[in-house]
Amino acid sequence: MADTITSLLAQARKRLRAADVGDEVLDSRLLLQRATGLSHSDIITDPEWAISEAAAQAFETMVQRRLAFEPVSRILGEREFYGRLFKVTPDVLDPRPDTETLIDAALSLLKPGMRVLDLGAGSGAIIATLLAERPEVTGVAVDVSAAALAVAIVNARQLGVAEQLTMVVGNWLDNLEGTADVIVSNPPYIPASDIAGLQADVRNYDPHLALAGGMDGLDAYRAIAAGAGKHLTPAGKVIVEIGAGQAIDVTAIFEAQGFAAAGQWPDLGGHVRVLAFAQG
Repeated sequence: MADTITSLLAQARKRLRAADVGDEVLDSRLLLQRATGLSHSDIITDPEWAISEAAAQAFETMVQRRLAFEPVSRILGEREFYGRLFKVTPDVLDPRPDTETLIDAALSLLKPGMRVLDLGAGSGAIIATLLAERPEVTGVAVDVSAAALAVAIVNARQLGVAEQLTMVVGNWLDNLEGTADVIVSNPPYIPASDIAGLQADVRNYDPHLALAGGMDGLDAYRAIAAGAGKHLTPAGKVIVEIGAGQAIDVTAIFEAQGFAAAGQWPDLGGHVRVLAFAQG
């Protein structure tokens, strides 16, 4: 007798709950939708739908991957961010909801005709979202990883913003030409000693390069603060995402390079997640 939607979901939820890997109800549904090609409404309206053996096996393979703490977004190869779907691969950081705070901050400053520079662009989720929200703005995406930028250009094309965007392989601001009105970055900010203690779904699946911020987690901010001045227009702003408890240290780094604090934004949990700086 063939498995049904109900039976497969019940089995998967039980196993995922026992392993304590996340939201077993949502995770199992998303994986079943991908394995079967069914929609959310299909699952709700016909829960006794018989699932083919091939689809059931595909679902089982996905559940096994989730039981190994692989994030659902990695299994599906895509992540929703700011209301849009983005391709994610092992070469890029998996975009998190907290980073949407950075989007809100940048959008509050971007005006028609401006140029925005994204340092450490990764999947392109930040820069492509900004350009999609502000079609009259142009952008530059910089990343040390050519493989990451290859993902970013796919995402930019999917969002229809590739014509607004220039890709540059480089280490932060090294060898970069031109200026921007807004510089944004979600740099690696995890101290080296904290990497081993990260949750398995982060430690084992996000690229180390996108996580590790040096001994104290602040190396990237030092590089950005040291070079941003010559790449900003006179009234330009630098906007960076930070880790929990880093606001004072990151502010001191930028102030030491002649910048002045120009705003801060809390994340969904109420913690300061994004800081803005202007040239003093």
